[in-house]
Amino acid sequence: MISQDRPQDSTLDRSEADLDRLAELAEDVIRRARAAGASQAEVAASINSGLSVNVRLGEVETVEHTRDRGFGLTVYFGQRKGSASTADLHPDSIQATLDQACAIARYTEADPAAGLADAARMATSFPDLDLWHPWEIDTAGAIELGIAIEEAGRAHAGISNSDGAGVQAGQGLSVYANSHGFVGRERGTNHSLSLALIAGGEDGMQRDYWYDSVRAAGDFISAQTLGDKAAERTLARLGARSLSTRQCPVLFAPELARGLIGHLLGAVSGGSLYRRASFLLDQVGKPVMPAWLNINERPHLARGQGSGNFDAEGVATRDSALVEAGVLARYVLGSYSARKLGLESTGNAGGIHNLLVEPGSADGERSGFDGMLQRLGTGLLLTEVMGQGVSTVTGDYSRGAAGFWVENGRIAFPVEGITIAANLREMFAGIVAVGTDVDPRSHILTGSILLQRMTVAGE
Repeated sequence: MISQDRPQDSTLDRSEADLDRLAELAEDVIRRARAAGASQAEVAASINSGLSVNVRLGEVETVEHTRDRGFGLTVYFGQRKGSASTADLHPDSIQATLDQACAIARYTEADPAAGLADAARMATSFPDLDLWHPWEIDTAGAIELGIAIEEAGRAHAGISNSDGAGVQAGQGLSVYANSHGFVGRERGTNHSLSLALIAGGEDGMQRDYWYDSVRAAGDFISAQTLGDKAAERTLARLGARSLSTRQCPVLFAPELARGLIGHLLGAVSGGSLYRRASFLLDQVGKPVMPAWLNINERPHLARGQGSGNFDAEGVATRDSALVEAGVLARYVLGSYSARKLGLESTGNAGGIHNLLVEPGSADGERSGFDGMLQRLGTGLLLTEVMGQGVSTVTGDYSRGAAGFWVENGRIAFPVEGITIAANLREMFAGIVAVGTDVDPRSHILTGSILLQRMTVAGE
């Protein structure tokens, strides 16, 4: 049996005991599924808990304590698949879930691509990725912190109102097991702080926000820093105006740049490809970005937002290039989509694990945010996009936007009420530079991205 070793602690906390119980339950259900005639079976079980507090204008708005359980079972009778799930771990509910999955599988059509991932691909090494940092904060402490964040933001002259501050502490335990004998345990924490503010009055009002997201509460920026950042962003938007329609270079701020890379992921993911619904069909081995640009997956980063030793099917994760010297090196596949395409899983069932976009430019220089503004020269700094006008099929991109007009490398005035448009293929090929100002709050790690040209439609 392939099984994940537990950390060698002198004592086990409740999380380890809960993981053991989930693992035992998963293995027992798999045995019962096989006894019921399933040729293969897999189980995903989880326990998630957390505290969420929201305050507004110094008063508590909501306090929520959560403890959620999930149990999902998939069985295969040959290549006929059945899945069922429950949030109740009582034995009767688990048995009903098993019966339902088996009944579904017996009456579905056979799918040649169905089945577990290959046994030889299962993870066998489980290094500690430093993802478990429970935040021992109680409700009173969370309320106090939320009030401090909001007060820091509201102290700025010009801030007229607040949409509230949020404090969230969360932790999750999960077990994935299958009939190959694989049992993988994972535990991780995710905590966040946020603040949304309103500035202005009768002559015009603006709203903006800021947040922080970490694995360990000790990594948070301070309440003062978060409040200051939210206030500065909100005040900077006062006096926003539109632009006349034009073509110009566009700089995506880091928090938006990761969305741009997300569109790349959508186009090279298995579901889009085997449905032939991607503008990047048959592009592996071909240039899709400038020759200086590299994008790599790094699943084992300590405290990474997307770190993991195995994917949602138990396949071992590994460091791998996605874009190498501008060339698309591979697709992003789980076992099902890989079989549909006649390829092999890339260990990405359930998504990507920590994607790093390397900073750089055609001239070899690396720039922070101020340097990227200098590179932009005169053009649009993008800080917000709205709407869903992005087609993975054609690559057409058109979204409402807001940000700042930049002249000679300096912010001139805020901008709103505009639309930006281009085609993703041209946008990716036209990347001028990637900044060193990496936003760490996501599993997509990128700095700001400067595009050569987009159409900006306004007045």
